[in-house]
Amino acid sequence: MKNKIKGSLSLFKINKGLGLLILLSIFVLIISLSLAISVGAVQISTSTVWGVIINKLYPETFETIWSKGRESIVWNVRFPRSLLAIIVGSGLAIVGASLQAVTRNPLADPHLLGISSGGAFGAILALLHTGLFIGLLTVPLMAFLGALVATSIVLGVSRFTAATSADRLVLVGVAVSFIIMAGANILIFLGDHRATHTVVFWMLGGLGFAQWDHLIYPLATLICCGIWLFFKTDILNAMTVGDETATTLGIRVQNFRLIVFTICALITGVMVAFSGMIGFIGLMVPHVVRMIVGGNYLRVLPVSAFFGAILLLWTDIAARTIMAPEDMPIGIVTGLVGGIFFVWLLRRKL
Repeated sequence: MKNKIKGSLSLFKINKGLGLLILLSIFVLIISLSLAISVGAVQISTSTVWGVIINKLYPETFETIWSKGRESIVWNVRFPRSLLAIIVGSGLAIVGASLQAVTRNPLADPHLLGISSGGAFGAILALLHTGLFIGLLTVPLMAFLGALVATSIVLGVSRFTAATSADRLVLVGVAVSFIIMAGANILIFLGDHRATHTVVFWMLGGLGFAQWDHLIYPLATLICCGIWLFFKTDILNAMTVGDETATTLGIRVQNFRLIVFTICALITGVMVAFSGMIGFIGLMVPHVVRMIVGGNYLRVLPVSAFFGAILLLWTDIAARTIMAPEDMPIGIVTGLVGGIFFVWLLRRKL
C-alpha cells in the first residue's frame, strides 16, 4: 500500500513538473512568436502584430489603424513563416530525440544520419526532373521517399560493415549523406540551369517560401507522428536501456526500431520539403532538454517539441537580422551553432 502511495506521489510530481514546464514553454513560445513577426526590414510593433492576427481571425475586433502594407507583411509573410519555423523546429527535435533513443546513440540526428540528405535528394528530383505529377503533394512525397531510402541505406550499410557501435553508426550516416548529396549535385548539374537557383533553398535551408496553403502538410504530419511517438514513450525509455532489456519486457525491438525510423523519415522528409536542409536542431535540443528534465521520454518528447520550436524561431530571427535586409539561409546559422555544440558534446565525452 505504501509503495502504491509513493508511486502515485512521484507520478503526480512528474506530471505537475511537466505541466509547469510546458506552461512556461508556451509563454516563451508566444513571446518568441511575437518578436519573430515584429522584427525584420520593416519593424512592426507587437500591438499591431496581434491586432492584425486577431482581426483576421475575428473580423472588426479592433479598429484598423495600420496600413494595408503592414497587414500584408504580418499575415501573408511573417506569420506563416514563423508558424513553419515552429512546426519544423518541433518536428526535427522530436526526430532527434526518438533516433537517439532507438539507436542509443547520443549523436543521432536526421542531418548526421543522412535522412535530411535523402529528403533533399527527393525534393530536388521532383523539382528539376519529375515535375509536380500529383500537384503540391509531389515534393513532400518525393522527399519522404528519399528520406526513407536514405534511412534504409544507412541501416543496410551499418549491418554490412558490422557498425553496431554509436560512433561507427554516425560515421556510416555521414558517409551515406556525402554519397546522397553527390547524387543530388548530379541532379542539379543535369537539371535546367535556369531553375537551379531555387534548389539552393533546399540545400541551405530557409523558411522564406512559407505559405498558408502549404502549412497543413507539415502540421498534419507533425501531429499524427508526434502523437504516435508520445504514446510510445514507455517503449522509448526501455530502448534507451538496451535491446536485451527491452526484449525481456516483451518489446519486439527490431520491428519497433524499423517503425520509428520510418516515422522519423516521414517527419524529416516532409519538413525538408518545406524548409530545406536544417541541421543540428535534432542533435542539440534533446541533449539540452535531458539536462533539464532528465531522461524520461514522457518529459523529453513534449519539452523537446517546444524547445525545438523556440530555438528555430530565434534562429530565424538571427538569420533575418544579421544581414538585414537580406535573409541569410537559416541552415548556415544552425550549422554554425550546431557545429560548436557538437564540439562541446565531444568535450563532455557525451
